[in-house]
Amino acid sequence: MGCFSKTLTLAFAFFLVTLPLLVSATDEENECGGPNGRASAAEKATVLKYKVGAFFSILVAGVFGVCLPIFGLKSESNFFMFVKAFAAGVILATGFVHILPDATESLTSPCLGEPWGDFPMAGLVAMAGAISTMLIESFSSGILNRSRLKKEAKTLPVSTDGDKEVGSAHTHASLGHSHGSFPVPQDDLRKRIVTQILELGIVLHSVIIGISLGVSPSISTIKPLLAAITFHQLFEGFGLGGCISEANFGVKKIWIMVLFFALTAPAGIGIGIGVAEIYNENSPMALEVSGFLNAAAAGILIYMALVDLVAPLFMNHKAQSSMKIQLACSFSLVLGAGLMSLIAVWA
Repeated sequence: MGCFSKTLTLAFAFFLVTLPLLVSATDEENECGGPNGRASAAEKATVLKYKVGAFFSILVAGVFGVCLPIFGLKSESNFFMFVKAFAAGVILATGFVHILPDATESLTSPCLGEPWGDFPMAGLVAMAGAISTMLIESFSSGILNRSRLKKEAKTLPVSTDGDKEVGSAHTHASLGHSHGSFPVPQDDLRKRIVTQILELGIVLHSVIIGISLGVSPSISTIKPLLAAITFHQLFEGFGLGGCISEANFGVKKIWIMVLFFALTAPAGIGIGIGVAEIYNENSPMALEVSGFLNAAAAGILIYMALVDLVAPLFMNHKAQSSMKIQLACSFSLVLGAGLMSLIAVWA
């Protein structure tokens, strides 16, 4: 099983493990209240219609957002650089403005009792998520590169008479030049690792916001959430799609990643609808699980937005050689971060 499949399997397994913990908290009664209050049959039917509408609206927005950069843009164009900057701003704002404050609110809730309010647990978990992301990137690249080196050493001869061959790279000592590709982690390989980890961070948050909409008891709550989460998934999909398009995945893997992203928030809505009658979002278990998942996702997204998206984009030769491109990328970055931050007013 490849690195790609292992990552998706890990994400899915993590989802399956944590989901029962959220649902197991549904019938707990505490001082913060029990499940959602009762409503009339007519009100429930109307609310359900909005939730079903949200399911399809968010699904379509997610598919459209993630597919547009993959199939609609050329990766070598200047416009694609601006799209990447916009996407990086969206992901950065998602981590700082949307997810981290939610995690802090959950993990400092008075419903959790004394120990939780005395320590900034959300910041600690976010930091751990960022460090873990860096270590996963580093060790994954190292393991795959060493594995490739071993295979090349077994299959290709090593010359000792002036031409030195190591893997697919060799140098001519007497001529003072080299050609071939030196066996270091390939750019595509690193981009694939980055993209998969980025999707994992986005998926964790998408499931939680889907559940929150699915358990919402009133139309007045669902209406702003529907619009906000639809745009939220559209912009996040745009950011993820830009990364997928650069990683040069095969067609089959691209569609797996597209569907994996697009279906997580709607799946969360479906789960929320199923447990809406008994779910208590203020129960200790629900607050702890959602708080830890959100904090970890925030750390992942903040690290990847700054280190893997913003820094390489602004420091590459094309951007550094043109003031116009630098300014356009800067504007796109701020625009993406600003629009995504604005959505936090409603969600």
